Amino acid sequence: MTDVLLIALFAFLGAAAAGLIGAGVLRLLRHRSLIVSLSVVAGVAVAAMLAGTLTVAWAMFLSPHDLYVVTTVVAMAALISLATAVLLGRRVAAQSHELALATRSFGDGGTFAMPAGQPAAELAALARELAATSAKLDSSRERERALETSRRELVAWISHDLRTPLAGLRAMAEALEDGMAADSGRYLRQIRVEVERMNSMVGDLFELSRIQAGSLALAPARISLHDLVGDALAGADPLAREHGVRLVGDRIDEVPVEVDGKEMSRVLGNLLINAIRRTPPDGTVAVAAHRSDSGVVVSVTDGCGGIPEEDLPRVFDTGWRGSHARTPPAGAGLGLAIVRGIVEAHAGRTEVRNVQGGCCFSVTLPTA
Repeated sequence: MTDVLLIALFAFLGAAAAGLIGAGVLRLLRHRSLIVSLSVVAGVAVAAMLAGTLTVAWAMFLSPHDLYVVTTVVAMAALISLATAVLLGRRVAAQSHELALATRSFGDGGTFAMPAGQPAAELAALARELAATSAKLDSSRERERALETSRRELVAWISHDLRTPLAGLRAMAEALEDGMAADSGRYLRQIRVEVERMNSMVGDLFELSRIQAGSLALAPARISLHDLVGDALAGADPLAREHGVRLVGDRIDEVPVEVDGKEMSRVLGNLLINAIRRTPPDGTVAVAAHRSDSGVVVSVTDGCGGIPEEDLPRVFDTGWRGSHARTPPAGAGLGLAIVRGIVEAHAGRTEVRNVQGGCCFSVTLPTA
């Protein structure tokens, strides 16, 4: 038993010495190629075996011939181990190089493509993660392009919509100043109307900036959905009468919701105003509210004739105003973007779909 322990001790000491030297070499070469590191690992394994074997052989006083045989066998094993390590290192290095090239492509704005061949399990997992990241980046780029397009359209439309009333205000002010206004009262009333319209546009811009900056502060309270929709219908009734549109709200369930009453009134008001302005005279705008499996759903259905299918994904984008973007009643195209921002701040979602004769805007809110 004592001899076995001595042999194990001598073998351990020899192998440990080789291992410590190998660890130092690996530390010095840690920034080199993977081929070098794998070769060092293989060399350390063989050197540890050789050192342990030689130490035991010397301790056992083997003959020079026996020691030569053992050394030759270990040397042959070292050559095979090093060759295997180099081949494996070259394969892993090649796969790593292909992965780096593929990564560089989507880093420069392209799309990540999985390298050909069968990479190692770890590299394959890394490639899958890079592919998922590439898909997310593509989606982010699409959103960024859409947002930039919306911003440019918004700037152009706001500039147009502000320039028109400002030119009118300037002309009316000059007429009043020169005493050329035949009916000064009518001019003053028109000035007030234009100022109110511009004030509404500026208010929408401020509200949208708060939403996009994430600084919209909500004060949620438990409110009856029936009362909330009823107040919105009462507020939109004068505009509906002016346009000859009939408001219908007889399918509203008594459902409580936990929302900011002021902000949700703005949401319903924007949806109703948008629906009334898009519905022809003698048309109908219907409001419905009910509880569903996904939450509380409030829908506003108009008679606009429908929205082109290619425009449906853009309806809630900032600045979208459909095919009548240059008409004054169209506003700045911020109403529906504000609707989506407020609803999402309440952890809800907005949707739009075409129905017979028009379209239906729906807002889904969490149940109280």
